[in-house]
Formats: sequence, structure tokens, C-alpha cells
Amino acid sequence: MEKVKRSTFKVLFYLKKNAPKKNGKVAIMGRITIDNQVAQFSTKLEILPQKWDLKYGRVIGKTEEATQLNHKLEEIRSRIITHYEELMKYEGVVTAQKLKTTFLGIGVIEDSLLKVYEKFKEDFALMVEKGVRSWRTLNKYKNAYTHLSEFIQYKYRKSDISFKELTEDFINEFDFYLRVNKALAQNTIWVYMMPLCKMVEIAIDKGIIHRNPFKNYTNSMEEKDRGYLLREEVETLLQYHPKSASIELVRDLFVFSCFTGFSYIDIKQLKKSHLQSFFDGNKWLIKRRQKSDVPCNVRLLDIAEKIIEKYEGTTRTEALFPTPSNANCNLLIKKMMKDCNIIREKPISFHWARHTFGTLFLTEGVPLESVSKMMGHKNIKTTQIYAKITNEKISKDMEIAAERLKNLKIG
Repeated sequence: MEKVKRSTFKVLFYLKKNAPKKNGKVAIMGRITIDNQVAQFSTKLEILPQKWDLKYGRVIGKTEEATQLNHKLEEIRSRIITHYEELMKYEGVVTAQKLKTTFLGIGVIEDSLLKVYEKFKEDFALMVEKGVRSWRTLNKYKNAYTHLSEFIQYKYRKSDISFKELTEDFINEFDFYLRVNKALAQNTIWVYMMPLCKMVEIAIDKGIIHRNPFKNYTNSMEEKDRGYLLREEVETLLQYHPKSASIELVRDLFVFSCFTGFSYIDIKQLKKSHLQSFFDGNKWLIKRRQKSDVPCNVRLLDIAEKIIEKYEGTTRTEALFPTPSNANCNLLIKKMMKDCNIIREKPISFHWARHTFGTLFLTEGVPLESVSKMMGHKNIKTTQIYAKITNEKISKDMEIAAERLKNLKIG
């Protein structure tokens, strides 16, 4: 049987001595050799010629400069080897030029991470313009893109990379960059890693890559305390006499959210067409959540229905309410809570009303599954956070009751 000839593969570094710079340094070049075929590239690193070890292709000494440069050269070598192994695994044949272009991220647009990301942003922006997705989510994708492109420039000294360079090491290094270099919090890191995960999913679906570099990546959102109002505080708001029409409007919208679970943006987008009579003869709000595109159908209670009736005909469009900006709402909510003596360590925002809906209706005995559906949660685990909050409240209430009843004794 004829033996299969193995490819000869080698990576080495050398100096471009014929083009010294004004500072006396020369460029460090890389050379890929496969079966006597050669492809050369610039490492974008430089060094004084006398500090270069010609025999071993590295910087002489153990100074900080030497250590950093040698580390970067080894990183380049390691990445090239990884690309070589990937290409051999999935394509069977590798040329020096093909390996060079793969390493440098040169090639078809589909193989480029940031090019795919840019196309995704453009498509997402069109959905935002049509009201299908939110500006808030688009801004998250934009911010994540900025951090990702800055990281690629910082780490690899180029404007883009191919998906084949998107390894588990890349994921972990990007996480470290966000955590240490950018000093971002755990939940913010999670928010910025998810768009990258989305790009990986797109690349896998298109057959650009065949493995998921996120497979062994572990990170998740830290559970935050969700601010909410107690039932008696909601009742205080209902009895509150606002000092101005603008505060009255914000009070009504806040209360409306407390009894429907709709967020600020969903209330702002509510139209008459979302108001429907359902099978049970009651009025319902039928709408998809702006944030998640998940349907949330909520039966209107009397309070919410009366608020809608109160503002009927006050807008020039199909909108149910003349909703102020979110910032203005939060400013007036602050004044309103002060008037009602509802005090918290953290500022009370409009979104507290949605949290109040979750805790209020779970406390009143509405099943977890029903609350989850009404709030438009993708995962019931999100709703379970509200259940945990209500259990904590029950525990505290029982502590108070136990203290009051501790002197009772059986005869």
C-alpha cells in the first residue's frame, strides 16, 4: 500500500533588515511554509536588529520588551497552528497562501466576524424602524460591536478577524478584556457577550464554522433585587391627589402598569387596535412585547379600563395615551413618591410598576404560569424571581406576626 504523504508545515519569524525605520528598528516578519510553498506576512511588531536571535527567531533577553514581544510572537504562532489544524480537519488540504489569508482574516465577507455583525446591525435597524424591535436592544448591539472591534484591534492589531479565529481562547480573552480592561460588571459583560454568541449562531447556520466556541463558556446574569411597591403603597397612589396634570398623567400610567404588567415602551406603543373584547366578554390588551417579541395578553381590570377611558380622545394618533418621555416620567415619579412618602434606598423608576404587577398578582394567588404569560416572559424562571420576592415578604410578615403572638400560650 502506498504511504500517504504528510504535509510539511512550519512557522518562523525573521527581520526585514532592508527597510529600517528612523528609530533604528526593523519589522518582524512571519513566514508560513507548507510543502515548500511560502507565504510571508507582517506581524506588525518591530525590534532593534541587535536584539534579535537569528537562530531561534525570537527576541534576545528577559527584559519587559523582550518578554512581551516573544509572548506576542508565540500567540501568532499558536493561532496559525490552530487555523492549520482547522483547515486540515474540514478541508483536507491547506496551502501556505490559504493559511495566511485565513490567519489575517482576508477572504470572503462571510468569513469575517465584524462584516457579519455589521450586516446584522443593518437588518436589525430596519426592524427597529418598522417598530418590530426596540432602539434599546439595537443600542446594546451597537455598544457590544464597539467593544468587540476595539478588542480585536487591541489584541490582534487588525480591523477584523475570520470566524475560524473565533476560538474558545478568543471568547475567554474577550471576557477578560471586558472584565479587567473595561472594568465592566458581571451583568454588563453578559449583555455584551450575547451578541457575539448570536454571531456564532449565524456562522454555524451558514456553515462558516462547524463548532461552537461558546460550548464551554460559563457566564450568566447575576440575580438583582427587583424593586416593587407593596399593595398598601399602590393604594396610596390611587388615593393621591397630584399637584399638576402632568404628574396626574404619570401617576395614571404608573398605576396602569401596576395592573397590566406593561413596560413603559409597551404602554407608549399601545393603540386602540390592541384593545379587544375576548371570549369571556371582558376587554383585553393583545400585544407583543417590544423587548422580546413575545405575546402578552392581559385582561383589563376595572382600574386599568377606567384609566383608558379617562384618556380617550386625548391623542391625535391611534395611541391610547399621551405618553411623556421615559426620563420625564421618572422625574415626576420621584416627586410623586416623595409626596406619598413612599421611600426606598434606590430611586423608584417607571419599571418598578411592572415588577409591582408581578409581585402583587402572585401574592393575590394568581398562578405563576398565568403571571408569566401576562408578563410576556420567554422563560418561567424569570417569573420565579417574583415568586421568590413574595415568599421573602411572606416570611417577613410571619416574623412580625410571630413577634406579636409570641405571648399566646395553650392551657
